[in-house]
Amino acid sequence: MTVTYHRDLMQGTDEWLAARCGLITASEMKLLLTPTLKTARNEKTRAHLYELTAQRITRYTEPTFIGDDMLRGMADEVLARDLYSQHYGEVEECGFITNDRWGFTLGYSPDGLVGLDGLIEVKSRRQKYQVETILSGEVPVDYILQCQTGIMTAERQWLDFISYSGGLPMVTIRVHPDDVLQNAILEAASDFEAQIADALADYKAQLDKLRTIPTDRTIEQEMFT
Repeated sequence: MTVTYHRDLMQGTDEWLAARCGLITASEMKLLLTPTLKTARNEKTRAHLYELTAQRITRYTEPTFIGDDMLRGMADEVLARDLYSQHYGEVEECGFITNDRWGFTLGYSPDGLVGLDGLIEVKSRRQKYQVETILSGEVPVDYILQCQTGIMTAERQWLDFISYSGGLPMVTIRVHPDDVLQNAILEAASDFEAQIADALADYKAQLDKLRTIPTDRTIEQEMFT
């Protein structure tokens, strides 16, 4: 098995959280690589290492805070997908994609599939960033690794990056596979998987040394505004 499309999953649901629990995903790839495409070793990378290690131990994903930007993004994604479908091509929704081609699993939550070859990735932007993107004509650097990881995970030929800001023109920029970026992504992901394996082994060893008492999770707090 290599690429698997989880078409029936709805993003944000418990089932979707369970499917991506403990996996390296496209949206977090920017934590694993520096701007110069070197494997990252910093505080954010270590925090993500502990988070994924904890998820693999507990098989549980803690709830995250949903702020105004995220709520706006959910609504804008629907509008952007509809506009794209009207002007460029029909979009099929798909909750999650996994690929274990490399001996470990990468995950990607696409905003849509286009035909057999394409994907869309929608970003809801504040107006100042939308103007910046229009002036540059390029995918913002913060999203390049996510787009390349998505293309690679889904094994698609292209991805249309959609930058949406209500009141300004919606911008669509086509992204094609970049071998240099994708090789760097795979190297960083492989290294991170090895770090998680080491952390899991160390965790088990430490349990044998420390005085511990098992506990049950009794309170599950949903973080909504």
